[in-house]
Amino acid sequence: MPRRTTVILDYDVYEALVQESVRRYGTARALSRVLNELLRERLGAEEELLRLIYPEKLVEVEQDKVEELRRELSKGLEQR
Repeated sequence: MPRRTTVILDYDVYEALVQESVRRYGTARALSRVLNELLRERLGAEEELLRLIYPEKLVEVEQDKVEELRRELSKGLEQR
């Protein structure tokens, strides 16, 4: 589903996008379409975009370690 947003472009980038829009579609009104296409090409696929938004985990935790910690914390709270 398309979303509206505001992107502030440097003048030279804007001009290049307008020229590419006119080249591809004969009008500058296809600027969003061109920008989406270029971003998809550059980013590869939607998965790559998601990786940029949600980078890989910095720490990996084993489930059994989480359960062990949870039990220890529970014991500590019960003793109060």
